[in-house]
Amino acid sequence: MAVFLSDSEEQTFRWAEEYAKSLRGGDTVLLGGEMGAGKTLIAKGIAKGLGIGCEVTSPTYAYINDYEGRLFHFDCYRVESEEQAFALGFADYFDLGGICLVEWCENIAGLLPLNCKKIEIIKRGETAREIRF
Repeated sequence: MAVFLSDSEEQTFRWAEEYAKSLRGGDTVLLGGEMGAGKTLIAKGIAKGLGIGCEVTSPTYAYINDYEGRLFHFDCYRVESEEQAFALGFADYFDLGGICLVEWCENIAGLLPLNCKKIEIIKRGETAREIRF
């Protein structure tokens, strides 16, 4: 596991933009960290690194945001069960060939593909973050 120490939101965003270059279609990345750690900021950086031009927002109320069919951003915070997620069609997204970013993955653990990548964001100050990947 590697670690990146960021002192600012800009550094975190730039790190994510670079990290995107390591991703390939079909990859699933689990984004971990407490509320406000910067999961959506990481998603924005990854989107920019993939050349996605539309605005990236938190999918808290939509569950999944689809960006150009190339990036799928899941927020499973409000998902109550794997059965609910399955009924909503979550599992289908893992087979579409895009990159899936999954927040609060523990709520859909049984639906996740094998060999997921992981990014853990740990708050170390107001804007400082430790990013483990």
